[in-house]
Amino acid sequence: MEINWFTVIAQVLNFFILVWLLKRFLYKPILKAIDERENKIAAQLKDAEAKKAEAKKEQEDFQQKNVLFDQDKSERMDKVASETEEERQKLLDHARSDAEALTKQLAIARKEQEHNQLLELNRKIKEEVVAISRKTLADLASVGLEEQVTRVFIKRLKALQEEELKQLKAAFEGATDPLIIRSAFVLPEEQKDRLKQALDDVLTSDSSLLFEETPSLIGGIELSGHEYKLAWSISEYLHAFEESISKATPKKTAPVLEKHHA
Repeated sequence: MEINWFTVIAQVLNFFILVWLLKRFLYKPILKAIDERENKIAAQLKDAEAKKAEAKKEQEDFQQKNVLFDQDKSERMDKVASETEEERQKLLDHARSDAEALTKQLAIARKEQEHNQLLELNRKIKEEVVAISRKTLADLASVGLEEQVTRVFIKRLKALQEEELKQLKAAFEGATDPLIIRSAFVLPEEQKDRLKQALDDVLTSDSSLLFEETPSLIGGIELSGHEYKLAWSISEYLHAFEESISKATPKKTAPVLEKHHA
């Protein structure tokens, strides 16, 4: 079989022409389209990776925020619980303190009430003792005691100390009115004379006297004049007795209440 070189060369030429045409009009556009598609896919993949990374970062941030929020919430709850417990303890301490203060105040008030009741009882007993003593001595005092009372008063008059004697003389010398002698009974003239004589001896001068009856003296004699008084009587002893009882008896005191500051 003979080879038709013309046909072979024509076919080879046609093949190269076909290859050139394919490369020129088909292969290059396809390669270009493929490159563009690959670039587009790569860009999309890159964008997807960026978005994935951003989403992951946002997720991590969100998780971190959740962790921080949970920690902050836990800390706040612990703080609120601690503050609540502290406030509850303060209220309990305050209530306990108020209760203790009230208990003390009630105890003080009760003791003070008992003390005042005892003082009142002592006062009544004292008043009864003084009243009974006064009544008894008043009943026992009679005209038969006059002479003895006069003698005791004269004895006391003559036993005056120097300072008391100066006061008596000053009262007598500075007085324009007579000195007054009061007695529980009307004194007989004899006893009046004895009293005047004793006073004249003490004053070393003639004294002017005015005698008065004062039953409240209860068996006694009193010399007074110009802001001066010299007395001896059962009532004086009763008065001294009453004062000594009053001094010996404690006075009432108001309950002392404690203040609580909130």
